[in-house]
Amino acid sequence: MDLKLQKALTRIDQKNSEDPKTILVDGKEVAGEVLYAQRMTHWLFQLNPNPSDALQIAARANHIGRWESPRSSYEANRQGYLNWREDLIHHHQKLVMGILEEVGYEMPFIERVVQIMSKKRLKKDAEIQMYEDAICLVFLEYYLGDFYADKEVDEEKMVFILRKTWHKMSETGHKQALQLPLTGDAKKLMDKALQ
Repeated sequence: MDLKLQKALTRIDQKNSEDPKTILVDGKEVAGEVLYAQRMTHWLFQLNPNPSDALQIAARANHIGRWESPRSSYEANRQGYLNWREDLIHHHQKLVMGILEEVGYEMPFIERVVQIMSKKRLKKDAEIQMYEDAICLVFLEYYLGDFYADKEVDEEKMVFILRKTWHKMSETGHKQALQLPLTGDAKKLMDKALQ
């Protein structure tokens, strides 16, 4: 692995290790966003065994510093959610730009990472689509059940969310998603969304 890439990934992991929320994995406490970033990297390599450096960095930094901009600091309505999401993306991009400048990347490369993270050319840019597929697969495999339980979202709303998620994915993403070992509520919701 390129030394600059290794430094960038290490710095992203260091930032994510500051997440106060931890998850018990194999008897060890792991910062929630470190675990999320590892899962993103895993899925990225499942989708493409040789992803570009920019795509690897974007995937690893997808949730960087997420805890610093909590959803609870915005209004509890759709507009509040949209404002939070937009501000969160800018927060992630700002943090990763600082890290990439610090480790010596040139601006065209940094701009490419930010472009991938913005997801503005979904379905038109292969790397951005792969990034979105990884995000969706991580959500479906690891967070769907807890999201449904924690958010007190009714089944109809959850099925709507899953259909929107499915629409954002590529055919490759769909094939991978259909192989996920979903159980319980997660499986029931997914089956209903795909009817």
